Amino acid sequence: MPSDATPDPYSDPLAFGQRLQILRTRKGLTRDQLGGLMGKSAQWVKDLETGRRRTPRLEVILHLAEILRVRDLADLTGDQSVHVDLFTGPGHPRLPAVKAAVDAFPLATRREAPPAAHLQARLARAWAARHQAPNHRDVVGALLPDLIRDAQTAVRQADTGADRRAAQAALAEVYSLAQFFVAYQPDAALLWRVAERGLIAAQESEDPHAIGVAAWLAAQAHRDSGPAHFDAADEVNLQTLAFLQPLLPEADDDVLAVTGALTFEAGYTAARRGETGTAWRYWDQARAMADRLPADYYHPITSFSRAIMGAHAVTVAVELHQGGESVRQAAAADAATIPSRPRRARHRIEEARGYQLDGQPDAALATLDKAHEAAPETIKYNGYAKRIVLEETEAKSPARRRRASQLAVKLGLLAA
Repeated sequence: MPSDATPDPYSDPLAFGQRLQILRTRKGLTRDQLGGLMGKSAQWVKDLETGRRRTPRLEVILHLAEILRVRDLADLTGDQSVHVDLFTGPGHPRLPAVKAAVDAFPLATRREAPPAAHLQARLARAWAARHQAPNHRDVVGALLPDLIRDAQTAVRQADTGADRRAAQAALAEVYSLAQFFVAYQPDAALLWRVAERGLIAAQESEDPHAIGVAAWLAAQAHRDSGPAHFDAADEVNLQTLAFLQPLLPEADDDVLAVTGALTFEAGYTAARRGETGTAWRYWDQARAMADRLPADYYHPITSFSRAIMGAHAVTVAVELHQGGESVRQAAAADAATIPSRPRRARHRIEEARGYQLDGQPDAALATLDKAHEAAPETIKYNGYAKRIVLEETEAKSPARRRRASQLAVKLGLLAA
């Protein structure tokens, strides 16, 4: 994957030496102190941490784990087979069940489709849980398998064309929810299946809002794959904007909001290209659309609203590598007005990127702590956050190294 693609939190797994350094620093031990407790030298510890010395024998690892008070041996070794509660491979524990529901092909089923109102009520509860629960991936991951199966069944059992289109719109929304869960998980093929099925269901529904949401998510999937896919992101995005623009004079708030979200996404992609003028022009257009929405409006899927535009300005500045501007925009934005916990956490991560660009690593780490407080499952699967933390575990400042190491453990990076 290109270096300026969205960082993959599962790439470059931590080596034994990196894990040892993080755990030692978190414990507050110097290399000389750990070496003394092991009956070895500080140079021996350094050689282990830098990879100059091979991973030691099991009895030595166990002794290190005892000194460092490691609760799970896998945190030190990186061998997840040691951790009996963890399913094979990285990712969220509920990923296999969600994947099984997506991959199923239920041509014949005794399952009876729920009433449309019941399905919509469950979807509304699932979105509310995603925005409000700190462990939102766990909650949504538990709800998704049945939602996927029931929404698929509703499409197959629809009696009329209108019922089928409404069921397709609901199915498209379920796939949108699934894409939020699957994002940043170690299964790119699954992400694309979900995105493509969402697009197809949305097109079949003929519902402008469903089409806009599916396109918004598909454009993100393309853009996050790196520069080679930026043109595809723009193609999906701009074609959908051309479809929605004529509908805006009579559109409801939801269609206006998803159009605003797509407008900002075009600016986001331009910022990733380094096109400063274009990026800020699209941001200005999106802000004008946000200003047409009620002050307390908040789109339940894209988070588009007046409140989110400050966070979007931080993102544009960060992607343009404008450290000072991103810090100024962060000071102007009010994260407390963002009602969604994962979206608030994502904004904090973008702020942290800005602080790091501006040469303020301590502020970056403090901001990542706030992101963890808002939504631990957002920051845990974010590659940008991982990159900042791991860079600071090797900082010259002992205090900063220790803080970064403590944060690495808190974020669960040793289990990655």
